[in-house]
Amino acid sequence: MLVLKDGTVFEGRGFGACAKTWGEVVFNTGMVGYVESITDPSYHGQILVQTYPLIGNYGVNPDEFESDRPWIKGYVVSEYTRFPSHHSSRKSLDRWLEESRIPGLCAIDTRALVKRLRHYGVIPGLLVVSEKPIRIATFIKEARALPDPNATNLVAEVSSRDIHIYNPEGKARLVLIDCGVKLGIIRSLVKRGASVIRVPGNFPVEKILDLNPRAVVISNGPGDPQKCRAVETVAALLKENLPLLGICLGHQILALAAGARTYKLKFGHRSQNQPCLEEGTSRCYLTSQNHGFAVEAKTLPPEWLLWFTNANDRTNEGIRHRKKPFFGVQFHPEASPGPTDTGFIFDLFLEQLR
Repeated sequence: MLVLKDGTVFEGRGFGACAKTWGEVVFNTGMVGYVESITDPSYHGQILVQTYPLIGNYGVNPDEFESDRPWIKGYVVSEYTRFPSHHSSRKSLDRWLEESRIPGLCAIDTRALVKRLRHYGVIPGLLVVSEKPIRIATFIKEARALPDPNATNLVAEVSSRDIHIYNPEGKARLVLIDCGVKLGIIRSLVKRGASVIRVPGNFPVEKILDLNPRAVVISNGPGDPQKCRAVETVAALLKENLPLLGICLGHQILALAAGARTYKLKFGHRSQNQPCLEEGTSRCYLTSQNHGFAVEAKTLPPEWLLWFTNANDRTNEGIRHRKKPFFGVQFHPEASPGPTDTGFIFDLFLEQLR
């Protein structure tokens, strides 16, 4: 059973773990990529709803993980496949969620649920899967008292606590500020010859500079960017003139550090088919996205340019400095999953080091 904070109840059939959980109820319109989504730290604090009607067909392959474990609070689908069929599958979606102690809900009208979220906006919800009878009135009362998970610093709960080095013999040393990074970002940088030093999201700027990086990347992550300690760090890095690249949450952090403002979207962008227009050209790129906040374009200082705009709702999707090598994109150029149209963002960034 899923109970929204406004008292709306969706009853269905449970799978995965028998448990009670709560989180912000959000939806993803992608047809594939559920393994990557479930393991994306940006979904921490959220109950994920899939709009595609049948999920789990190709099972679970650890090679598709975007972190070391699932991060979602709960999972809601119309129907899931109990017996997947794919040569790379290691287990079913049901078994994976059960082992990860994550409750799932199926056999509900996900179309009605998503239309409600789209109309009224995303909202906290309570997900209960139990073998015993459920007292709906009790859980409605509990759901109405749910707080906003974005009121806390979610980055602090997903960021690595240690330093990790990837491709130490690489030709260019980068520091990656881990706000909940997807492994696909690291793979994309390493594939292009970079040596990546992954540091915690609250790593002080002095220690970053002690590592002598040639550039800094600010990663994706969950929650409200205004809660992140990395904003102060990036504000200090802007004075160092090191090349900077912000991705997703990192893009929002970069904008805040530059003096712009951010705001919460009504229902966010979570899919692999978001069209983005590059300003000043006629190019439109399909992008993979997962975010609930955005940069308020009108608040950008004059030394910054709008780089990309969402073709659907005209929200900001990218910024760049007029003179210095500072870049931010709201989408995921590494995809994982999704189209790789914007992989050139990594190439453009690394060209600044030559």
